[in-house]
Parts: sequence; C-alpha cells; structure tokens
Amino acid sequence: MKIIETERLYLRELEMDDQMELSKVLSDPVSMQYYSNSFNQEEVKNWIKWNMKNYKQEKHGLWAVILKEGDTFIGDCGITMQNIDDERLPEIGFHIIKEYWNKGYATEAAFACKEYAFNILGYPKIFSYTTLQNIPSQKVAAKIGMETYKFFEKNGEQQIVQVTYENKV
Repeated sequence: MKIIETERLYLRELEMDDQMELSKVLSDPVSMQYYSNSFNQEEVKNWIKWNMKNYKQEKHGLWAVILKEGDTFIGDCGITMQNIDDERLPEIGFHIIKEYWNKGYATEAAFACKEYAFNILGYPKIFSYTTLQNIPSQKVAAKIGMETYKFFEKNGEQQIVQVTYENKV
C-alpha cells in the first residue's frame, strides 16, 4: 500500500521481506559513517520491527522508499518521534542506498514526508537532526526549507537541529 507518492518514488510501510535490501544501506559502513556503527542483520531486523511498532502507535515511521522505475527498493524515509535535547519531536529521517545518492531521491522523499507531516499528521513544525559532520543530510534539510534551530550534544558528539514550520514554503 502506497502511503506517499511522488514523481519518481513511492513510500510504503517496511516489511520483514525488506531486510536484505535495507541492509544494503544500514549495514554499509560508508552510508552509516555518521552513526556510531553500521548495523548487523539482527539490528536491521529490529529496525524494521521498531518502525512497524511506530506505524501502530504513532501512525507514521520510516517507510520503504521505492523507485517507481523498476519497482526498486532504494532506502527508507519518514517521520519518527525522536528525543532531541530532552524534547520528544517529530523528525524526518532517511537512509538511501549508496548507488542512488546524488540523484535527488532523498530530497524528493524528505519533501514529501514534510508535506505529509503538515497536511496529514497535522504537525505545526518538523525537525531534522544529525551530527555536525553530516553535511549531506544538512543540505537535504536545507533543500526542503529547513533552517538551523539549535545545537546540542548527544553521545559526546555535537548535533545540529534543523526545523521548518507549516507555513514556510
């Protein structure tokens, strides 16, 4: 079932059958360089289970990103509730398989998730956060209209939080 559809992509709920494809991004050390570690297969499975729980509890989570051309799984993107500097906030996150980087897919999916957060879920603002070193993610956030909100420390690393508001284009 398609939750969001864009010109080139559609997003649907993650399924356990997505584990092998999702591991192409979550288990890749380059793709996960801004995380404390890349995921083993059990962690990928738990990631999917966590999102399935989010779908039930929050009515959203990270969804599978599917390239319409070829019906190809290319990663995940969506909205999760995150503890950002001791506040529980809706956050857009994404993980795209390396071979699909620099084609605008993360931006296209993130923009669609931002619109979904405002128009369907009714959030007045949406956040994104990452380490200061993760410039590519910060650029995606800027492309979808986010601006720097604040900085905080998590696990000994400086984080940047970006935000956009419902009425901001």
